[in-house]
Amino acid sequence: MRAFRHVYSNKTLFWPTWLGAVIVLLLAGAVYRVTASRIKLVTGTPITLPVPLSAFPMQVGNWIGKDVPIPENIQRVAGNDDFLNRLYINKSKNQWVNVYIAYSARPRTMVGHTPQVCYVGGGWIHDSTRISEFTSYSGRKTPCLIHRFHRPAPQTEEIVVLNFYILNGQLTTDESGFTSVGWRTPNIAGSAARYVAQVQISSVLENSVRSAAKDMTELILDFFPDNNGRVRATEYIGTTSGVVK
Repeated sequence: MRAFRHVYSNKTLFWPTWLGAVIVLLLAGAVYRVTASRIKLVTGTPITLPVPLSAFPMQVGNWIGKDVPIPENIQRVAGNDDFLNRLYINKSKNQWVNVYIAYSARPRTMVGHTPQVCYVGGGWIHDSTRISEFTSYSGRKTPCLIHRFHRPAPQTEEIVVLNFYILNGQLTTDESGFTSVGWRTPNIAGSAARYVAQVQISSVLENSVRSAAKDMTELILDFFPDNNGRVRATEYIGTTSGVVK
């Protein structure tokens, strides 16, 4: 009788315990699916800047710009949340530059998209890269990289690319600053202030890219959150129409 009671007691304890475990597993599975769905939705939805890069002025001083479309397949590979690709011509100095700005609120997606990789992938030959700096019109010393490329024979085309990054409001030339483990988590909160922006100014002459960088960098910085999350462009450009106030 005692043995029977012992077996019966174990059975009465087994079923509630088993049922509780099943419920916990089901709840955990549901939470996982909801979380995974949320992450997929967030990571697949662009995180917008307060003022889109398309609102960047077409005229900066004597520089007059014209948008240059980027094929959709290249946009998908880049995975940026916003970008600007524009040709600027300065007739007074007989100079031209291409200005490419890419913004990502998921900094890890920018890893590997360096000029040394992308230009070479486009058929250019990398000649050199050196660390340098330039001074903006406000007197700010800005670090940059100067890359040089050329097309293989029989072409004789050459290009100079001035390149730097803006990481959460800080200027840097070091890609390792946003490749650490801390940047691998998805930006679930959708914060536009957790970001990296890549700036590339290219032309045939180094003097041209330096001239454009001097004239445009402070304005470029206005479009991105600074250390305090402030976006200065919101103070003089409409957030929806992109019209200068």
